[in-house]
Amino acid sequence: MSETDPVRRAPGGSGPDSGGTAVEPAEGRDVSRPTPDRDGPTATAQVDHKTATARPATVIGMSPVPTNSATATLAPGAGGGRHERPVLDIVVPVHNEEADLESSVRRLRAHLRETFPYSFRITVADNASVDATPEIGRRLAAELPEVRLVRLEQKGRGRALHTVWSASDAHVLAYCDVDLSTDLNAVLPLVAPLISGHSDLAIGTRLGRGSRVVRGAKREFISRCYNLILRSTLAAGFSDAQCGFKAIRADVARRLLPLVEDTGWFFDTELLVLAERAGLRIHEVPVDWVDDPNSTVDIVATATADLKGVWRVGRALASGGLPIAEVRAQLGRAPLQADVAGVPTGLPTQLVRFAAIGIASTLANLLLFLLFRTVMGPIAANIVALLLTTIANTAANRRLTFGVRGRDGAAKHQFQGLIVFGLGLGLTTGALALLGVLVPGAHPSLEVVTIVVANLVATVLRFLLFRAWVFRGRAAAVTPVPDVPTRLAA
Repeated sequence: MSETDPVRRAPGGSGPDSGGTAVEPAEGRDVSRPTPDRDGPTATAQVDHKTATARPATVIGMSPVPTNSATATLAPGAGGGRHERPVLDIVVPVHNEEADLESSVRRLRAHLRETFPYSFRITVADNASVDATPEIGRRLAAELPEVRLVRLEQKGRGRALHTVWSASDAHVLAYCDVDLSTDLNAVLPLVAPLISGHSDLAIGTRLGRGSRVVRGAKREFISRCYNLILRSTLAAGFSDAQCGFKAIRADVARRLLPLVEDTGWFFDTELLVLAERAGLRIHEVPVDWVDDPNSTVDIVATATADLKGVWRVGRALASGGLPIAEVRAQLGRAPLQADVAGVPTGLPTQLVRFAAIGIASTLANLLLFLLFRTVMGPIAANIVALLLTTIANTAANRRLTFGVRGRDGAAKHQFQGLIVFGLGLGLTTGALALLGVLVPGAHPSLEVVTIVVANLVATVLRFLLFRAWVFRGRAAAVTPVPDVPTRLAA
C-alpha cells in the first residue's frame, strides 16, 4: 500500500513501530458488517477492459469505496457512519446459478464468520443471468450485511473478476466457484500469505502434493494435459491454472489487471503467467476438491479458447509486447544476494535452460542429418543440418537462456552465432573425416554416434562462447528497486 493510502488501526492495535503484525484480527464477529447507513443500491459506471466501452455494473448491498480513499480501518468501529475497509473481498462469479447460489453464499458466509479473523465481503458477480439468479442475489445482499451483488450485462468469468476487483477497496481480492468444490478450510491458508505480505498471489492446487481430489478420469486428463501445455509453451512454474480458488493482493491487481485481455476462462492463466514473468511470488495451497457432477462448463469450447489464449500470450511475450520489465521493476522482488562466491550470476538457471535447448538442438540436428543424408553425402548433410539448427539454437538461447529481448542486436548475435557454428562445424566435420580415415565405409549408425558425441562437445563449447562472448553482460537482470511496502499496514 502506498503512503497516501494508509491503514488506520483501531485503538490498541500495533503501530508500524511496535513490531506488530501487518493486520490486526478483529475482536468480534461483527467485523464484516457495514454501518447501517451504508445499505442500499449504488450504481457505478465500469469500463469494459476488452472493448473500452463504458458499461454499467449495478452494485447492490455494501457500497464500494474509491480505491484512492485516504484512510481506512480494519477493526470494527462503534458506528457514526465510518466506512470499514474489508481485508478480504471474495467474489463468486455466477451465470444462471439459481439452484446453488443461495445455499453456497450462506455456507461461505457462515464459514468466514466462524473461522476468518479479519473483516470480509462476499461479492456475487452476476454475468447476465436470465433465470432467478439476480433476484436471489438482491435478496441475499439486502438480508446479509457482508454480501453485495454486482450485476453485469455481459458473460465471462474474467470480465466479472476484472470488473469487481478493479473497483474493490479490499486489501486482498479472491474468488471461488459457486459450487464450492474446494474445501472452505483452505480460505485462510490461501489469503494469509497475502495479508502478511509474504506472497503476491495465491492459488489452490488440485495437482500438488497433499491435494485430495474426487473427479472423473476425463476432467483429470484434460486438466493435467492443459497444465503440461502451459509448462512446455509458456514455461509456467505453477501447478494448477484452472482451479477456481485464487487470491491476489490489491496493489498487485491494480498493476496487472490492465495487462490482462481475456474475459473468459483463460483470465486466470493469463494473470498467473504475467505475474510469474514479472517475478512475483505465487503461493500454492493443496486443496481438497470434489468435482461438481452438474457443472455446465463446455469443456471443448473452453479448451479451444484456452489454447488460443496460450498462443496469444506466448506471441506477446516472445515479441516483447508486454511491459514485463516495467512490472518487474515496480513489483518484483530484488535478488536475495547479488553475488555468491564462486558462482557467476545466473549460472545455474542458464545451465538448465541451455542444456534443454542443447538437447532439443541435438535431436533436431540428428533428424535433419538423417533426412539430408538420403540425398547427399555425410559431410554436406551435416553442414546443412548444423546450419539450420544453429540459427534456431542461437535465437532460443538469446531469448530464453540469456534473457535478451527485442530485435536490437539480433543480427549481430546471429553473426556471432555463425562464428560459433563454424567452430562446431569444424569439430563435427573433423570427427566425420577422422571416422572416414579410421573406418572406411563406416556404417551410417556409426556416423550417427560420431555426430552425437561431436555435437555434445560442440554444445559445451557453444555455451562457453555464448556466455563469455556473444551474450556477455546481456542477460536480463532484476532491476534493484527500493523496498515496496508489502504489508497491509503503512
